[in-house]
Amino acid sequence: MTGSVARLRFPHPLILLVGCILVAAVLTYVLPAGEFQRREDPVTGRSVVVADTYAPAQARPVGPFQALVAIPKGMADAASVVFYVFLVGGAFAVVERTGALGRLVNQLARGLAGRGLLVIPIVGFAFGLGGVLIQMQEELIAFVPVLLLLTRRLGFNALTAVAMSLGASAIGASFSFINPFQVGIAQKVAELPLLSGSLFRILFLVPAWAIWIAGTMQFARRTRVQPAPLPAGQEGEAAAGWRHTAVLGVVLAAFALFVVGVLRFGWDFDQLSAVFFTMGVVAGLLGGLRLEETAEALVEGFRSMAFAALLIGFARGIYIVLDEGRIVDTIVYGLFTPIAGLPTTLSALGMMLVQAVVHLPVPSTSGQAVLTLPLLVPLSDLIGLSRQVTVLAYQYGAGLCEILTPTNGALMAMLAAAGVRYEEWLRFAVPIFAILLALAALAIGVAVAIGLR
Repeated sequence: MTGSVARLRFPHPLILLVGCILVAAVLTYVLPAGEFQRREDPVTGRSVVVADTYAPAQARPVGPFQALVAIPKGMADAASVVFYVFLVGGAFAVVERTGALGRLVNQLARGLAGRGLLVIPIVGFAFGLGGVLIQMQEELIAFVPVLLLLTRRLGFNALTAVAMSLGASAIGASFSFINPFQVGIAQKVAELPLLSGSLFRILFLVPAWAIWIAGTMQFARRTRVQPAPLPAGQEGEAAAGWRHTAVLGVVLAAFALFVVGVLRFGWDFDQLSAVFFTMGVVAGLLGGLRLEETAEALVEGFRSMAFAALLIGFARGIYIVLDEGRIVDTIVYGLFTPIAGLPTTLSALGMMLVQAVVHLPVPSTSGQAVLTLPLLVPLSDLIGLSRQVTVLAYQYGAGLCEILTPTNGALMAMLAAAGVRYEEWLRFAVPIFAILLALAALAIGVAVAIGLR
């Protein structure tokens, strides 16, 4: 597997995503249109499918021009995330221009001299915890400037920065016991108590995180280069120290407000965008920049994040084409129907693999939960499979694919922001993904054997 990935070279991300959109449009001519009936779930507040209601629908193939129209539709649909990325990029461009980030990273690099690899488990634990708690993805783009500065100072490349942030977060979310956007919604749809099966999930979360971090450290050690000499202290640095400290204080306050807003007040990307924009303006003024310089830095940041932000909208366009062509339900129905005739353990493993495949056209984990679990829960009851195992199959299958699928806008945007090519990421991630998939299969086998409820 590693050799085939190593020889593979993907086209430019925009070409890749536009190609996926056009392939999706072709599928609307090839696959029969069909839909499930849906109802409003009072528990989750979401529209969920009704099992055993799949029926053919009037074909609605998507033409070439309509497929291209899905691109701006995707941008509009993902507007809050797109503008979040722009405003985060602008804010950190201001912070970087003040010199505060560079000074902080230099101090960290001096403190880690000779022990630079330690930064990977430390940072990986922090971001992995973010994945466990709130499934951080697009939010991580805010950390790209700091992560790139730190890894370069320590001799690591940009891929290491992505792996110990977005990668660690994705693994944490995949094996989480509390993530409300994945296991939480799935357990509600499956009518299971929240946090049920937590100890079992934690027992496999720990080795999964350790496997990812070990793989990241091995890659970082193999690709590490001699870092550039750290700049010596310059005249006037002490005088500028209070400004740098104030700027870093503003950044820390913004992230504290970010966490409190998400966990306590349920803030979405609109509120978070406002927090980071305010952070950039205040940091610029405290850092000694004039209003004109602050505005110029914001524009520079917008420009640097334009590509990453647009990729999110392009990726969303793929799902819009499939949905407008009425074949999303057809794909789900066709993939899950054969599982019913398999033995119990094989059915559970089959569910996990099919969930992984479904995640390509349905890149939202919460959307995938409300689409697939109402179909699988009755099926699991019929074949004697625990609903908890069905949720595990969804969680591992959909969650682990977050680190691979090009339809994951957050992944593509993070790679673009860090300057990492998609095929380079695959060469790194696919071998570790295979190990983690085997661990997930083991977890499902054990869960079936012990009758996890």
